[in-house]
Amino acid sequence: MKQVSEIYKNGSQSLKSSKFQKLVVLSFLILISLTLFRCANMQRPTGGPKDSLPPKLLNESPVNLTTNFNASEIILTFDEFIKLNNQFKEFNISPDVDKQPEYKVRKKNLHIKLPDSLENNTTYTINFGKGLVDYNESNPIINYTYVFATGPELDSLTISGSVKNAYTKAFDEKVDKDVRVLLIPTRQDSIFGKKKASIYTTVDTSGNFIFRNLREDTYRIYALQEQNNDRIYNSPDEAIGFLKDSIVLTTDISGIHLEYSKGKPQVHRTLDKKIEKDGRILLTFNQQLDDPNIRVIDPSVYDTQKVVNYSNYNDSAFIFLEKLDFDSLKLQLTENENVVDTILIRRGKNDKYERFITPLLNVSNKVDKVNHITLTSKYPIASVDKNKIQLLEDSVSRRNFQLQQDSLNSRLYHIRFNWRPNKNYELVLEEKAMLSPFDDFNKELKTRFTLDESDNYGDIIFKISGLDTSFNYIVELIDEAKTKVFNKRLIRNQSTLTYTKFPGGKYSIRIIQDINNNNKWDGANVYTLEQAEPIWYLNKTFTIRANWEQNETIAVKFE
Repeated sequence: MKQVSEIYKNGSQSLKSSKFQKLVVLSFLILISLTLFRCANMQRPTGGPKDSLPPKLLNESPVNLTTNFNASEIILTFDEFIKLNNQFKEFNISPDVDKQPEYKVRKKNLHIKLPDSLENNTTYTINFGKGLVDYNESNPIINYTYVFATGPELDSLTISGSVKNAYTKAFDEKVDKDVRVLLIPTRQDSIFGKKKASIYTTVDTSGNFIFRNLREDTYRIYALQEQNNDRIYNSPDEAIGFLKDSIVLTTDISGIHLEYSKGKPQVHRTLDKKIEKDGRILLTFNQQLDDPNIRVIDPSVYDTQKVVNYSNYNDSAFIFLEKLDFDSLKLQLTENENVVDTILIRRGKNDKYERFITPLLNVSNKVDKVNHITLTSKYPIASVDKNKIQLLEDSVSRRNFQLQQDSLNSRLYHIRFNWRPNKNYELVLEEKAMLSPFDDFNKELKTRFTLDESDNYGDIIFKISGLDTSFNYIVELIDEAKTKVFNKRLIRNQSTLTYTKFPGGKYSIRIIQDINNNNKWDGANVYTLEQAEPIWYLNKTFTIRANWEQNETIAVKFE
């Protein structure tokens, strides 16, 4: 029995040893397999400088600038693997074709399959923009074009120039996006605004453009800032620039200058109509109106007691009614006594409105002795009761403040007082201090503030030359970015501008020649070939210094 046990024990140990050996061999084989698999996979090299070079073109088949071109496919070969980047935006063929070429990448080759609809005796240019890049780092080939002619000669004429925003008088690639320049032969100019322009180009980061390989012809040229990428001027939100005269192209032309702006839409549209939560009826239009008038035609009883407030540029309006108990309201909008729209507004049965006047003050925690306090509201104001206004100075009531309605704006009131340093002020507007024509009123409002003791105000006087005395001008004091307007004035036959007790800081000046005397800047009208109203910028900043009086001379010269 003991002998059998020993045999069993020795056999068991032998089996374990055999299994262990097999496990070691299996592990070794797996390790070798993993090593070989890792070596077989392509890995990007690590370390070293980053590749910043674009692919290098090795071969073009057929060769670039081929005449009597009859190939159905173009093959471009590069020195490294390539890929396409945003090809639908970057690639284009000019003149345009109904069916676009097909672009396919095969390793280091780009295959371009051409449509069958190419015209005879025509020079075609394929522009690649920044859409052809290397595979790893996406370095683009810049300004590469492939040109071929289906006839015996290559067209070789060029037109070049620049574009800029007509309002800012500059081109900013971050703001002025999606600008294309269109070239339309005058014999086809009827397609403008209806069909795509077949000859077009994009602008570079500085707003420059160039057309190459053009034939002798007479052209109309346009700069278009698009919204929908269709190369058609068909939206009032799109900006357009143009030359008044056609271009007769017999030799290379350079120095074309185009300024684009949003023009006045040909057809009026009411973009939005709604009743706000506070009971105001809002209408928003697709353009600025010159002499608008709104009438309630159904129920007509609402017309006599309505109040209408238009925006500064007459491109929107708020309508105020005594009661909002209608199911629907029909409005008629006229422009210069011509009916341009009939607007229907429906009111929900369960709609509720909170009709309170919200006071709007120009102070937060500081008041100054120049502007004092202004009080207004989005609602029309019938009256402001001084007896319901409290002014506290260090908790002591002061009644010797002035309350005065503005002479130009009936919704604006001025509160003036001899503010003193080191004093704490509180202004209290009691409930019903402000009343609307329909007896809407404000809720109580309290605000605390102190005197701004910085006394950061100065005077500056400008002597202006170069203005035509027969025109009106709009003079705006603006910031360096040309976006904020601090002061706006209308002048005519005036050579001096004085800004008294104006807040210290850096400013610039914009002057608009108001040709049509409507007190606002107007963009171009491509249909009547009227250019945008001229604008002049000082193109530098000046500083108004505290407690200083300065004199400056500026010479205005419109382009």
